Amino acid sequence: MTKFEEEVKRPKKAYIDPFSKRDVDFTGVAKKFTEGAQTLKEWKEYAFLLEDKLKLQQQSLPVVPECVAGAIESIPDHYSAFEAIDLIKSKVEVFTEENKDWLQVYNWLCEGIDNQDTFALAFITRKYQVEKPQLFYIDLPKVFGLSDSTSDSTFVSKAESGIISEFTKGKDYALKLTEQEIKSIDERYWQFAVPVEDGE
Repeated sequence: MTKFEEEVKRPKKAYIDPFSKRDVDFTGVAKKFTEGAQTLKEWKEYAFLLEDKLKLQQQSLPVVPECVAGAIESIPDHYSAFEAIDLIKSKVEVFTEENKDWLQVYNWLCEGIDNQDTFALAFITRKYQVEKPQLFYIDLPKVFGLSDSTSDSTFVSKAESGIISEFTKGKDYALKLTEQEIKSIDERYWQFAVPVEDGE
């Protein structure tokens, strides 16, 4: 029984006798009911706010780059988030040559505390979304023989073994590459990178 129930007890009679000679003072009881109703209303609002917050948290999973997702999957479950971050740091700082692929993960973690918090949440829960990498076209300037007077752009449409072998005038057949893929062909092509827009 709550304190409210102890203070305001239900009368034994189910009705008020209009012929009773005694005066009945309901102001105290009414005040308690009003206070109780207000408290109940506040608790309901609070519960709805918590429910909305929980739904929002469940819908928005942490978003991590593909390299970070790979790191999370490769680190054993029994590690704590702190141990996982420390392991990544050790791999990069102590065994640099053997762990060049971990450098991208380490750099992402070093970008700020928000990334570290996101990593910790994703690592602990093992629930996250993999960020779609930004894709780019390689839009070459007018090149004699590759472009004509009607088109200002020549896009790369095929690259094999680090060599560009085919071109196209429109974006329809142009390659969509990540920054890393463009730089792996030749870092000088990065200056001609144009972001791929949503829906392209």
